[in-house]
Amino acid sequence: MEKKSNYKELSEDEHIKDKSDFLRGSIKDSLKNPLTGALSADDVKLIKYHGSYQQYDRDLESERKQKKLEPLYQFMVRVRAPGGVTTPQQWLSLDELSDKYGNGSIKLTTRQSFQFHGILKRNLKTTIQEINEALLSTLASCGDVNRNVMCNPNPYQSHIHEEVYQLAGEISDYFLPKTTAYHEIWMDKEKVAGTPDFEPLYHLHYLPRKFKIAIAIPPNNDIDVFANDLGLIAIEENNKVIGYNICVGGGLGSTFGVQETYPRLADVIGFSPKEKVIEVAETVIAVQRDYGNRSDRKLSRLKHTIDDRGLEWFVAELQNRLGWNLSKPKPYVFKSNGDEYGWLKGINHKWFYTLFVEHGRVRDENDYQLKTALREIAKVHTGDFRLTGNQNLIIGNIEENRKKDIEAILELYGVGNHPKLTGLRKSSMACVALNTCGLAFAEAERYLPSLIDKLEVIMKNNGLENDDINIRMTGCPNNCARSSLGEIGFVGRAIGRYNMYLGASHNGDRLNTLYKEMLSEENILEELEPIIKAYAQERSEHEHFGDYVIRKNIVEPAKRNIQVLN
Repeated sequence: MEKKSNYKELSEDEHIKDKSDFLRGSIKDSLKNPLTGALSADDVKLIKYHGSYQQYDRDLESERKQKKLEPLYQFMVRVRAPGGVTTPQQWLSLDELSDKYGNGSIKLTTRQSFQFHGILKRNLKTTIQEINEALLSTLASCGDVNRNVMCNPNPYQSHIHEEVYQLAGEISDYFLPKTTAYHEIWMDKEKVAGTPDFEPLYHLHYLPRKFKIAIAIPPNNDIDVFANDLGLIAIEENNKVIGYNICVGGGLGSTFGVQETYPRLADVIGFSPKEKVIEVAETVIAVQRDYGNRSDRKLSRLKHTIDDRGLEWFVAELQNRLGWNLSKPKPYVFKSNGDEYGWLKGINHKWFYTLFVEHGRVRDENDYQLKTALREIAKVHTGDFRLTGNQNLIIGNIEENRKKDIEAILELYGVGNHPKLTGLRKSSMACVALNTCGLAFAEAERYLPSLIDKLEVIMKNNGLENDDINIRMTGCPNNCARSSLGEIGFVGRAIGRYNMYLGASHNGDRLNTLYKEMLSEENILEELEPIIKAYAQERSEHEHFGDYVIRKNIVEPAKRNIQVLN
């Protein structure tokens, strides 16, 4: 039964959910209003559950104000793809939609989803309809519900990967909202009379905030498992998954000037047999539903619930509801949190090609025609496409006799060998930031490539052009590109100014630490050049950059480390 809160203490979002009639609100009417390109204020909140954010083109903001025009409102639409897998036909459909209704590009996200940007209100419903016609969905890709479940997207690396991929799909489907509002609004389905909506897990008010789940397979932490509300670490014996270590309370978002907000990595609280892991996940979500902060959304993630009440309290509450206890965590080792590029032959004897996609942006640029190349591949490809958690793409399940054809297409459009594929660039990530994100203080995706151009000169001068130092940039501290886990991390403070963080681990189990604030590009290069030079000369064998800056006391290690309960 849903835990009741004092209504007067609830945040505005909680009031909106309460009167939304299970996420319907007045979205239908807002979409039909011809006097504005925006939705009503309440519907802007509710539409997130349906997979869209209302944004506006910030590059045109001043010009439109001078002309006394409202902002150029537009919508981001996020396509949910558990495990990040689509068919060639689905890829072609998404490619077409990006040109027909979006800004001509496709964004591959850090959570293995697709994003379209620049969709006008008049095209929003048609876009979502056509996404569903391609047998994909936008439901629950945003909002106060469980989001897209992440895992390594290639089930053919091993039998372990295959089992974990199947679990990601099961969890994703299991935690979808049950309201029929989505199909009524976007697919014009009629609500069946006499069948009231009911959310057996989320109840009337859904969760206090978004909820993220990821599954990792040691030794690769390629989906940053500790950055999630709930992380599952697959444990194998004799080439079989026996269960999962349970990690809770991860989340990297914070707010400048609000000390109560902070990046936090998940704690490892125990081990669950594989047949009980969905039960554990459901119970973790239920505890957060009942005890999460519904008064202040800045303090509403599971990490705050755990820190406010204590980890021991959380584990006791979880086990009490389960009616059984987790056992001690099993040993595991993570070595990296990046992708391995190039060709891999799967256990099904088919080929998989991991392609670097700079900051996940699929578009054509001069002699690097990535969007066209992938479109042409999709026309002849008999396998699939797989998104990684690092904004990259795997062209999957390629037959032996088609491998050369795929290579030829990549070469024809200049994609076969990225002209700037150094270790630093391959290990970079950036969020969208400006011009569409309303939360961004500074550039990220549009700026980081040019900063890397300059850093690569320093790297090359010191013989480090092939070293894969994780470098990540976000336009604000919400951390969509997981900048807190970059060995070099940047968070935008103002146009052209960034806080620089150093010292995260290379495998994603240690946060970085603030080094200096409000740096310009000139400052960044001045600060990093001597550190990179010293790293090249003084590092120990196999020592990663993040570990080096900690060892040399350039920054102190993050104050809070992952707890492992025994």
